Amino acid sequence: MRTLIFDTDIGVDDAFALAYAARTQRLLGITTVFGNVAVGQAVKNARLFCEKMQIDAPIYRGCARPLALAPSEPAKLHGEDGLGDAFDNAYSDMAPGAVQFIIDSVRAQPHEITLVAIGPLTNIASAINQAPDIIPLVKELVIMGGAFGTDGHSGNVTPFAEFNIWKDPHAADQVLSSALKVVVMPLDVTHKVLISGQEVRQLNQPVLNAIVRPYLAYSLQKEGFDGMALHDTLAIAWLCQPEAFQLAEGPLRVITEGIARGQTVRKLSALASREDPFRDVPAQRVALGVDAAQVRDHFLRTLNDRSE
Repeated sequence: MRTLIFDTDIGVDDAFALAYAARTQRLLGITTVFGNVAVGQAVKNARLFCEKMQIDAPIYRGCARPLALAPSEPAKLHGEDGLGDAFDNAYSDMAPGAVQFIIDSVRAQPHEITLVAIGPLTNIASAINQAPDIIPLVKELVIMGGAFGTDGHSGNVTPFAEFNIWKDPHAADQVLSSALKVVVMPLDVTHKVLISGQEVRQLNQPVLNAIVRPYLAYSLQKEGFDGMALHDTLAIAWLCQPEAFQLAEGPLRVITEGIARGQTVRKLSALASREDPFRDVPAQRVALGVDAAQVRDHFLRTLNDRSE
């Protein structure tokens, strides 16, 4: 069990990951960021979901826009409110600052805190920009984001870019090229871990079942699949079952402009080159293979456990 700061732009699959995290890890706090929804809505969603699911963790309000780009529209496949428009949400959108909370927490508990980031990486980049002294003090940063082309999984917003990275590629490039100890869960593995709509309905989790309906409908319409990939949940699965993943190691960067904006790239060749964008960039770990059945079964078992 790790001590986590859980950084999220909370939409439907983020909520599944948060439910899993609450049952398997120690939640120090939930930090919100723009992405699937505006940051104020993310604060409201985190409060609503924690109340409905009896998750006891303080909630913080993070960055409202990317570091350098103009803001883009929120995602719509999660419903208008990000949680499937399933519940009235009268919660406040105000909360203490997320970036300062990350900085203060890591300084107070050096080498003890794992950051899990399943939205755009703006809060994480802002924290290390404002307080570079925390970089060696973070135990690990686990990211759901990116796509490296394994088995054709190369992007879900553009042919090159995954949503979380595309939303703020400058933040992602800063984080991935920093000295933080990073593990990346990209689309290469998240697209392999699928659960059916029937399996969701059998979980006996009425809140998850309520919020997931538009998400499943979107999947059925666009891909002909009554179900969902457990994208964000894989960041927590790594903490529960690292042996289920096959990792590659090497320097990672993000393309920040042009037609490939938001593409995550890794160094594939050891050949000398005149201009090396990976020079002095530390190696990070990225999951490119997964035992999908093992990850899926542990998730379903954990959410089905009624002992709590």
